[in-house]
Amino acid sequence: MTALAHPAQPPASTRIPFPTVDEIARHCHQSTEPETVHIEVHLPGPLNPGRLRSAFADALHHHPRILMREAPGPWYRRRYEWELTESPDVEVVTFPPPTQDALKQARTRALDQTPPLTASPPIRLEAISLPHGTSPGTGTVLVLTVNHTALDGPACLRILATAAQLYSGHANAPTAPPTRAPDSPEPPTDTPSVWTPPARVAPGTPDHSPGGNGMVLAELPVPHRPKGSPYTVNDQLMVTTALMIAHWNREHGQRPRPMRITMPVDDRSRGTDMPIGNGTRLVEVTFSPEELTNATAPDHRMGELLHRTATRTRALKSLPRPQLGHGAALLTAPVVPVAWRATLTRGLRRAAAPWTSTTLLSNIGRIPYSLDFGETAGRAHAVWFSAPARMPRGLTVTTASTAGRLHVALRWSRTLLGPGDGAHLRDLFEHYLHTTEENQA
Repeated sequence: MTALAHPAQPPASTRIPFPTVDEIARHCHQSTEPETVHIEVHLPGPLNPGRLRSAFADALHHHPRILMREAPGPWYRRRYEWELTESPDVEVVTFPPPTQDALKQARTRALDQTPPLTASPPIRLEAISLPHGTSPGTGTVLVLTVNHTALDGPACLRILATAAQLYSGHANAPTAPPTRAPDSPEPPTDTPSVWTPPARVAPGTPDHSPGGNGMVLAELPVPHRPKGSPYTVNDQLMVTTALMIAHWNREHGQRPRPMRITMPVDDRSRGTDMPIGNGTRLVEVTFSPEELTNATAPDHRMGELLHRTATRTRALKSLPRPQLGHGAALLTAPVVPVAWRATLTRGLRRAAAPWTSTTLLSNIGRIPYSLDFGETAGRAHAVWFSAPARMPRGLTVTTASTAGRLHVALRWSRTLLGPGDGAHLRDLFEHYLHTTEENQA
């Protein structure tokens, strides 16, 4: 068996103040639209229940920062705090009966039922055995549900990678990220003002389900780009998302408005020393209505849009910035009781709703771990993520690539869209992704 490094030691203190991202998420919690991150890993073969439980429990102890719950405190406290625990409070790994609808039901739970912050750790893992004759086929699907107040998708994927290594004994070191020539990004020009309210996703036909999110998954080819292109696959996905929503809004009679797309940026390492928690910072990429219209014009100006998008994303990634901006850092300064700050934060969020970005595109990129669970279960051949889609955005796009395929999750608020709308948006996404390949000149 390949040895892992010794488990990381928990901090000397068993209590950790909530970081800015955690506190803002805690303030804005809504039971009707849970803030969960859903991760879905498809394996070709079966897993041994006892062995998986043992490996996942050991993985939690190798990353003890995940063993936490919200500490109780008086109303006048100035901070929320995480309380670290020596072991889980609940059984994290479960094995639902392998019925025809087991995977569908697990996905629904991942979108609608948040692991509580009061029990350590705030995640759950369901191992779904796919019976013969079902779609997407035989094998095992791991559905990991994360309370986004505490953790993000990449951090929990690191936990799962450690569990895979402990389960199989196979090395699971992360692959090196793609190397790119260093450059000095130029500041973006001719972008709409941040004070202009951006486009909203036009309402579709909600299915009137009680709260929560809906979701549709797709598996597509990773988009081609010419060798040496100044833009990345992430830039192609950004343009695809903008064009998809612009098309949808035209179909639904909305007047063209600037598009703003939130993009998480993650600078953490992917090794066993990866910091566990909410580690991404958010930036916003802006598009004018004219450049989205021109990109699909007969004279094929898609290449121009891809180049401009690359310039914008490189500049945004290079700028030092707090995770949620300077305003969030001020809101979480512990100068008054946290309950008072919570009321102020929720009020400001409602007031700022018209200026909230149009949507969020979270591109995990190429999965850096093999996620190899040994000879019987095998290596992951598909990994999907989905990010919460609470209003006023109401729609998120999350992408990752595994085994040379692009795995796309569209997730929406059920108060905005219905399943038929999600399927149509998926078709539009596939169409415009192909367009970024065909019209790159």
